[in-house]
Amino acid sequence: MLTAFARAFKTPDLRKKLLFTLGIIVVYRVGTHIPIPGVDYKSVQECVDQASGNQGLFGLVNMFSGGALLQITVFALGIMPYITASIILQLLTVVIPRLEALKKEGQTGTAKITQYTRYLTIALAILQGTGLVATARSGALFSGCTVASQIVPDRAIFTTIVMVICMTAGTAVVMWLGELITDRGIGNGMSILMFISIAATFPSALWAIKTQGDLAGGWIEFGTVIAVGLVMVGLVVFVEQAQRRIPVQYAKRMIGRRSYGGTSTYIPLKVNQAGVIPVIFASSLLYIPALIAQFSSGTSGWKTWIESHLVTGNHPIYVTLYFLLIVFFAFFYVAISFNPEEVADNMKKYGGFIPGIRAGRPTAEYLGYVLNRITWPGSLYLGLIALVPTMALVGFGANQNFPFGGTSILIIVGVGLETVKQIESQLQQRNYEGFLR
Repeated sequence: MLTAFARAFKTPDLRKKLLFTLGIIVVYRVGTHIPIPGVDYKSVQECVDQASGNQGLFGLVNMFSGGALLQITVFALGIMPYITASIILQLLTVVIPRLEALKKEGQTGTAKITQYTRYLTIALAILQGTGLVATARSGALFSGCTVASQIVPDRAIFTTIVMVICMTAGTAVVMWLGELITDRGIGNGMSILMFISIAATFPSALWAIKTQGDLAGGWIEFGTVIAVGLVMVGLVVFVEQAQRRIPVQYAKRMIGRRSYGGTSTYIPLKVNQAGVIPVIFASSLLYIPALIAQFSSGTSGWKTWIESHLVTGNHPIYVTLYFLLIVFFAFFYVAISFNPEEVADNMKKYGGFIPGIRAGRPTAEYLGYVLNRITWPGSLYLGLIALVPTMALVGFGANQNFPFGGTSILIIVGVGLETVKQIESQLQQRNYEGFLR
């Protein structure tokens, strides 16, 4: 593997792509430490130190922004508006016929959908930036901090507008940086920025485990967490690579004096067809009642129940709802992202068939049957990966959004595998051995 890395840097054009990607990453990390105008930086740092890992409701979003959200920096919103916009457009493609028609138009339609995604990203950034500024002004961003109300000392409307504009512009710059990596770097720009955001929180989170530990100065807990993390990463790699290959044969056709078809291929159906999206959906849905309770005044019974049952990640009711929502969204996302009828029609159009299955409707029913069968273990796997590390790490004093938790492991492993495969394919185009032998 080290030889493959050396060969990658010895190849001039691939070396330029890797260095360009590293440069963009440096720019992105610098932007996560530049505070926006109108924020008292000393008060923010004092509140962050008092939080010390207990980031509450905004922990997951803060993790996706690489710790920039709670610092209220230029890149505070990070990549989350773009991710949300992409998911919304993907869901609307199934509902709105116009978007579905654009998706089928190929590269031109995809470019149009990408443009819609950019517009929606800016709109969501304005909305989320306004919410973040309002939360910071009210002092609810750091509940329990003594100087939380002093984070935004100037309450003028002009200052608020400037803060929202700065965060929205930062989101646009992040989106542009991701597209630069996709076009001129090694590809997968948005995913790489998400990977860097999560990986940036590793050192501080691991050191917090060590400092809060009691056994051998915290080194026992530190080593245990590292070992659990490596085991979970190995398990995720194994399952993410698992797939059910459905064989497909194409009939031989004679056109003039040439014969076409007669080849055999397969349809790869991954065990985890939905990826990390069900986990993000479930987390976002569970954040809604907690967010409503946080901004509501008074001490009503429903607010007390939500704060005691749906805010802490280790409560049995929260764990049960989280697991069930992950399973539900896994089936929901697979149902809207993979259409057995469309696949069966395309196979029939080009003379393809599954051995032993008639073309047309029987093929669609067979694909749906197989997809449901493999989605069950995939959804249960997602639920367990999201919950088991979290529950285990809470016992060591980590918060529920610790980097070795389920969401971050799935993203880091998925993006890492995809990036390695892209570099490997470029190496193999030059007759070099890749990373995966």
